[in-house]
Amino acid sequence: MEYVSDRLIQRIGAEIATGQIALFQSHALIEAQAKEYLRTIQTSFILKPIGDRLLSSLKKKVVPQLMQILASLRDDSTLEPGYAGGNAINLLCLWEVDLSGADFSHLTLWQAYLQTVTLHQVNFTGADLARSVFAQRLTSIGAVAFSPDGQLLATGDASGEIRFWQVADGKQLMICQGHSGWVRSVVFSPDGATLASGSSDQTIRLWDVKSGRCLNELREHSVWVRSVVFSPDGDTLASGSGDNTIKLWDTHTGKCLKTLQGHRYWVWSVAFSPDSQHLASGSEDKTLKLWDVSTGECLHTLEGHTLWVRSVAFSPDGDMLASGGGDNTIKLWDPETGACLKTFEGHSHRVRSLVFSPQGDILASGSGDYTVKLWDIQTGQCLKTLYGHSNRLESVAFSPDGGMLASVGEDRTMRLWDTVSGQCLRTLQGYATWVQSVAFSPDGATLASGSEDHQVRLWDVETGECRTTMKGHQGWVCSVAFSPDGMTLASGSSDYRIKLWDVSTGQCRSTVRSNHWIRAIAFSPDGATLASGSGDRLLKLWDVQTGECLQTFSGHTGWVWSIAVSPDGQTLASGSYDKTVRLWHTSTGECLQILSGHTSWIQTVAFSPDGQTLASGSCDNTIRLWNVQTGECLKTLTGHASWIQTVAFSPDGQTLASGSCDNTIKLWDSAIGECRQSLQGHNSWIWSVAFSPDGQRLASGSQDETIKLWDLQTGRCLKTLIAKRPYEGMNITEVKGLTEAQKATLRALGAVEN
Repeated sequence: MEYVSDRLIQRIGAEIATGQIALFQSHALIEAQAKEYLRTIQTSFILKPIGDRLLSSLKKKVVPQLMQILASLRDDSTLEPGYAGGNAINLLCLWEVDLSGADFSHLTLWQAYLQTVTLHQVNFTGADLARSVFAQRLTSIGAVAFSPDGQLLATGDASGEIRFWQVADGKQLMICQGHSGWVRSVVFSPDGATLASGSSDQTIRLWDVKSGRCLNELREHSVWVRSVVFSPDGDTLASGSGDNTIKLWDTHTGKCLKTLQGHRYWVWSVAFSPDSQHLASGSEDKTLKLWDVSTGECLHTLEGHTLWVRSVAFSPDGDMLASGGGDNTIKLWDPETGACLKTFEGHSHRVRSLVFSPQGDILASGSGDYTVKLWDIQTGQCLKTLYGHSNRLESVAFSPDGGMLASVGEDRTMRLWDTVSGQCLRTLQGYATWVQSVAFSPDGATLASGSEDHQVRLWDVETGECRTTMKGHQGWVCSVAFSPDGMTLASGSSDYRIKLWDVSTGQCRSTVRSNHWIRAIAFSPDGATLASGSGDRLLKLWDVQTGECLQTFSGHTGWVWSIAVSPDGQTLASGSYDKTVRLWHTSTGECLQILSGHTSWIQTVAFSPDGQTLASGSCDNTIRLWNVQTGECLKTLTGHASWIQTVAFSPDGQTLASGSCDNTIKLWDSAIGECRQSLQGHNSWIWSVAFSPDGQRLASGSQDETIKLWDLQTGRCLKTLIAKRPYEGMNITEVKGLTEAQKATLRALGAVEN
């Protein structure tokens, strides 16, 4: 085999050098749609050695030579279609050649692997792109499910879209649109004809799998729907929601048959027993409940987890129930007695998804620690840990034969694994640039943004042009903040790091590593310290010059999602998933006040310019204004139809801006609590708002991947800022070999058709 490979490498190297291609045309050097580990082997043992040989022999002439071969392929109409075009592009990509503006029109480009390649203004007009692989239009993926015959995969994501994929080759077949919020759960009916989806828009939708048509929309939940599941007989659909209830629906009529009440907090997961007689539910109240489906009676309440129960699953024979918790453990229960049989430990973060293999001997778990684990049910031993995801897992699913496992998460990827070897068979890589945070420089001339694509950008406010792109983070950039002198920009990320950047050069000055996801950062008024809030429930105060941690504030029992420093620098405010706001003395670390009243997670906090009032926004759809001295709630502002993600006071303190998952920004009179204006223009969640220093403009960053600049006098959108997508201006007019769903994805990533 080694001899054959060496001969192939020598022969193809010689063909490219002379331009007399034969093997280069008749054989694919790598297979773009091959199993991932095979493509990696092909790249290492065939493509790279050929590339190294060509670089050594032709040096700077090698790229022009490949371009000449591509031109000759286009000009010679007598040539049979082959692999030379795809091979040439794969070599160019191996060498990281900038392909911007290249002309690949009317070429056969089979087996080109372009999933991680930027292709700005590339011309693919009339090209045959069969069996080539591009990036996917995927955001955070909340759910995955195999069809009963194992031929299809369905995913639901944060854009509200459901996608159908062909398991055999990873081809995207169809996109279903209709939800206006994150899709948190998808499940096929037992006959495979229908897909059910549950969303943060409070609805359940039933879809025809063949056509993608929405068959029915079920609306009775008052908060997001976190989990949906069909009964094994297909007659009933169960849903668990943030309204603390479970609903049972008739799948034929869409009528709500029963509402099961008993959980004190959000219901995260529901699962039917194999005989359809019982239902299990897991909740934020740290319990599981077992219900009689026919009567709606709660048969058992299972206690043992010390934090949320995120996932529940019955074994195929119904003799065991598994649960995964926020306490990082998995528990096995006897459904008859409610006794805990075993506890599996090994994950270092929340267990977010569980599924039994069809044979019932293995349990798969997906976690916030970025791993999938396969467990032996009898022994409790972890058989394999599957590494590859770069962010927390949201959902795992076994194929019907148990041979494959699908995993999806917040890193915008879907991975397919061989359950025997643990090898990754395929990775579908998505691309998205949600704008998580925006901040004006002190002089108002520059706007900073942090995005889901791991990058920090500096924008010229007047022109709307992106002036600098700063790369270095390996996770979502969740928060950005300018130092008071405007010379330094800080960024906090899901990669557990805070970076300090030189604004004038765009260079990273220093990096501080934390123990968990950095969700929020804020400079002190003198710029000497930086505060951070993170997923380990702690706040930290850092010395900006040395990177030393000066103070740690502990007390919250949930993620610290937002922080703010008072104008005098003496008080630090924090908002948490434990539904409280805390006020801290920055010097001593003492907790001065605990502000209670919100009934759901607190996403955002902000001090008024005089430091006397604190605003907080929550997933209970309300904003509260608090007296900082007394802790009294002064006002509760209502009007948004969904979660409040961000609030900010104007420089004069007279206006409060809020951004919500209802896609709107509201401007409130902070004195009387009245909504003066509602700004509409974004078509997805608003993650961040910021006032310009002169108070004349407002910047908003959204999940729709745009930043908008608003004139506050008129309410008019002045500019929309958009970062370049990977396929910006790429021409796909009359391309062959792609499905309509694939073309739609390329257009969403910047491609155009004349």
